Amino acid sequence: MDNMKTWHQHHSDSLNFGQRLADSVANGMGSWRFIIWQTIIVAVWMILNVMAIVGHWDPYPYILLNLVFSTQAAYAAPIIMMAQNRQNERDRAQADADFKTNCEAKLEIEQLLKKLNSIEIDKLDKILEILEKSSKKA
Repeated sequence: MDNMKTWHQHHSDSLNFGQRLADSVANGMGSWRFIIWQTIIVAVWMILNVMAIVGHWDPYPYILLNLVFSTQAAYAAPIIMMAQNRQNERDRAQADADFKTNCEAKLEIEQLLKKLNSIEIDKLDKILEILEKSSKKA
């Protein structure tokens, strides 16, 4: 049953918890959902600070907000790099699987060509034999 797995299933099965977590974080941070939610949070942060409803916990130029973004970037960059490295591994695994499939297909095609060639030769031999028999009768 292990032979029935695709290269992607083999690769997914080999990932550890940290790799899966990094992939899901990178997928989340690379989505429109993340961009929209982050934009909403930043807008609410700025509006609350400008209007002073809760108090100016981070007045303009929003130093605390910049610190949050810096911390987010400090963690996001290496996580995204890890995910990109694994994407490269997946691409290499897919290319390797494609190469193996192409080699197997090439061998099968070569075998089919040999078989077709031998059938063609057999047909030509039979035609020649029939022609020889008919020329001897005539």
